[in-house]
Amino acid sequence: MPTIYKPPKMATAKKQLTETQLLADIKAQHFAPVYLLTGEENYFIDIVSDFFEQFTVPAEYRDFDQTILYGYDSDMRQVLSAAGHFPMMAQYQLVLVKEAQGIARDWDLLESYLKAPSEHTVLVFCYRHKKLDKRTKAYKAIAEKGVIYERNKLYDSQLPTWIAERVNEAGYSITQRAAMLIAEYLGNNLQNISNELDKIFISLQPGSVVNEDTIERNIGISKEYNVFELQSAIGKRDVVRCNRIINHFAANPKENPIQLVLPSIYGYLVKIMIYLQLQDKSEAAAALKVSPYFVKDYAEAAANYSLGKLAACIGYLHDADLRSKGMNSSGAVTDGEILKELIFKIIH
Repeated sequence: MPTIYKPPKMATAKKQLTETQLLADIKAQHFAPVYLLTGEENYFIDIVSDFFEQFTVPAEYRDFDQTILYGYDSDMRQVLSAAGHFPMMAQYQLVLVKEAQGIARDWDLLESYLKAPSEHTVLVFCYRHKKLDKRTKAYKAIAEKGVIYERNKLYDSQLPTWIAERVNEAGYSITQRAAMLIAEYLGNNLQNISNELDKIFISLQPGSVVNEDTIERNIGISKEYNVFELQSAIGKRDVVRCNRIINHFAANPKENPIQLVLPSIYGYLVKIMIYLQLQDKSEAAAALKVSPYFVKDYAEAAANYSLGKLAACIGYLHDADLRSKGMNSSGAVTDGEILKELIFKIIH
């Protein structure tokens, strides 16, 4: 009689997994029958999805046992039909549904499939940009039988820590100011940040430190003329340094758009206001959502500003924002002129 191959029994569903645990399980082929990758941060969804493609089915068998569908071109009946097949060559077949949020109807059919899911199939839904309704039968069935991996966008205050972790994972280290600088200039786009870091790594020796000089050479962000340095100069009420930075911004508006500068200054001034009102200054790092390394900078700035002055500065910022959008302005005025006037009002 022919030998009948039985794949290893699938792992018991885990209700909550860290990203590290999830990736380790995928690599070790400890699978649940179904996965829902969801949330507003697509970067993490893409990483986990890539791991499923890389480690579920061996490369030589993917033409036979790997099916990739797209939600906007498929319906749930097609997905479940593919999931019901047996693998031809590999231990498991992978059915990966990208843009699963595009499946407009019939999600409840998934509940019936998951009552007795195939032990040979790893079914993965990449539900991007938003979340599947937790009240649906489909969501509840996935939660019972499979794994739900949800990642929302990081807060801006979390970006420097994430950047440091990403750099450390690659075998390098980064200064706190360098991490802050990258976060400030590249914004909350993890894929963009990751791409820029990869460019930096190419030029470095293993174990190297990423600092402001590294960033200036590889990304083009000036270590001297940047929003982070402007914040520091505002905090010290350093007129000469503020003017030097603002003049550079005015001369290079594409590199330092006012739409980036104004929110940064606003966030900085708000943190000074928060620091001033803290009863227990030892809690400043947590209250400001910054590294303890930077608390001393806010303490120094708080000594130079009163709450009344800071409230007035917020008003100046609001007016500058309106003027940059063509409102409350008489005649043609450049963004550089708006910034110069704003900084003058803040520090005087």
